[in-house]
Amino acid sequence: MHIDFVDQTLRDGQQSLWGLRMRAFEAAGALPHLASTGFSTIDLTGPGMFTVLTRDYFDDPWDTTDFLVAGLPGNTLRAGMRTNSVMGFSHAPEAIIDLWVKTLIKHGVTSFWLYDVAYDMPTMKRLVDVVTAEGGEAVPTVMYGLTSVHGDEFFADRAREMASWKGVKTVEVEDAPGVLTPERARTLLPAIRQAVGDTRLELHCHTSTGLGVHNYVIGLESGFNAVHTASRPMANGVSLPSTEAMVNIVEYLGHTHSLDTSKFAPVDEHFVRAAAEGGHLLGIPAEFDPRIYDHQLPGGMTGTLLRQLGQHGMTDRFPEVLRAIPQVRIDFGEPIMATPMSQFVGIQAVLNIITGDPYSLCPDEVIHYLLGHYGPIYGPVNQQVKDRILSSNRAKEIAKWERPNPTLKEIRARFEAGISDEELLLRFMNSKEEVDKTLANGPVRKDPRRSSNQIVANIVDLVAEKSRATSLSLQTPAYSVSLQKSGRSS
Repeated sequence: MHIDFVDQTLRDGQQSLWGLRMRAFEAAGALPHLASTGFSTIDLTGPGMFTVLTRDYFDDPWDTTDFLVAGLPGNTLRAGMRTNSVMGFSHAPEAIIDLWVKTLIKHGVTSFWLYDVAYDMPTMKRLVDVVTAEGGEAVPTVMYGLTSVHGDEFFADRAREMASWKGVKTVEVEDAPGVLTPERARTLLPAIRQAVGDTRLELHCHTSTGLGVHNYVIGLESGFNAVHTASRPMANGVSLPSTEAMVNIVEYLGHTHSLDTSKFAPVDEHFVRAAAEGGHLLGIPAEFDPRIYDHQLPGGMTGTLLRQLGQHGMTDRFPEVLRAIPQVRIDFGEPIMATPMSQFVGIQAVLNIITGDPYSLCPDEVIHYLLGHYGPIYGPVNQQVKDRILSSNRAKEIAKWERPNPTLKEIRARFEAGISDEELLLRFMNSKEEVDKTLANGPVRKDPRRSSNQIVANIVDLVAEKSRATSLSLQTPAYSVSLQKSGRSS
């Protein structure tokens, strides 16, 4: 059987390990090698990346997207999105969701993996129809969760329905928290294959427990057609299996693939260097930790949560948050731990720790969730917790909420006339100050030049007694400097 590879280096790999902090210049050196490797699809971007680039760096995410697309010619490029939102956790009007799809396709991102852990199937089908009508590829996704209420039949039934929708050629199965065990995979994955018939299947498993590769082998045995992987520096740990390892396994099992393995080393070397210069983590194989099956924190959220805790000087409290998550997850009816439910659970756990009085302070999104505004809640909710949260004055206000659904014309009327679709989307989903500063910054930095600190490090290495380096050249438009081990400079 021929096995396709979906590359996650630039999206979920860096989300899991770098907290979505990859900027254009940090990806630049790897693009020509990724472009010519032979992936069936390269997962490129998503709303979370747009948010971080805009709010943390004031980098124009559309300029970044255009740069990445231009550097990956001839490849199918993908974006992920929830079915009822774009950026953030709030419900977005259908007009904004549809414009997001249309605009990304205009920029060369034509494939969309679509998900909703509450499985509001009519809403997902509507978005599948929108993507298909715009000429894109819709990939509805079965999000796996380890709960007492989601059995194999539940997931297989959803996969069957997704595969029946007009225009759907591929269904993805994703284990975001990495809690799928090989034992469960041996019943779940064949059930899904049987449910979808001949529809193409992709498998996306995080390696948080070290078992992702084992599940991929079972997926291949069950007839899955593609696996999601990342270059080794962006793989493993809470990320996904490495492309390098999976190619060896695919070949060992007698399958074929289309990857040019000579491209692996340049990508590996680039991201090892980029991680060192940017202060980012490198992926290392995870040691087995059974606590993961309790907190079920998704790989992508782990990097984001650590970044957010660090911004508030709370990185040292991360283990405490992990210990608090399981009870919140149970109190909330065992939602599948992927965006946005994993964020709701994680944020509430943090608030419970900070206040010392569980559920005395809750974000609006948690109230919306308990009121059913995000879709069905399949497990039993702790009634005492629910009563306490919904008894607040804020909850009584939110209980009257109805999803806003203005037309695109009505949305445009809120902003300056004549702005582009790209700017409209940024302004709708971010603050005026953030967007103003982002646009004022102009084009994003794209050249992968070394930082001044790295240059100094190279000079130190050059003069070190046992250094193997013999020369160093530095060139700018204004001047050039060449240093040689002999001590001569020019």
